[in-house]
Amino acid sequence: MNSDITTVRLSRDLRQKLEAFSQAKQTTKSEVVKEALVGYFAREETEKDSWEVGEPYFGRYGSGDGSLSSTYKTRLKEKIHGKHSC
Repeated sequence: MNSDITTVRLSRDLRQKLEAFSQAKQTTKSEVVKEALVGYFAREETEKDSWEVGEPYFGRYGSGDGSLSSTYKTRLKEKIHGKHSC
């Protein structure tokens, strides 16, 4: 296996947590860091953007009126006028 060494600066608190975790799991600090990086990269690859998350809900509760997006200003003015005329 061809591997390189990478150095990372950790805060004292993070280093202590890493040491305690590796001792509790009875593994090396290097293995803990490698597993954490693999998990991080896997999450990043599968993370969806806001469009993908909301896509199932877009248009799900339609009103049946196809002109709502083009007539919203007129409808808004009518609602405001109706509110103030009462």
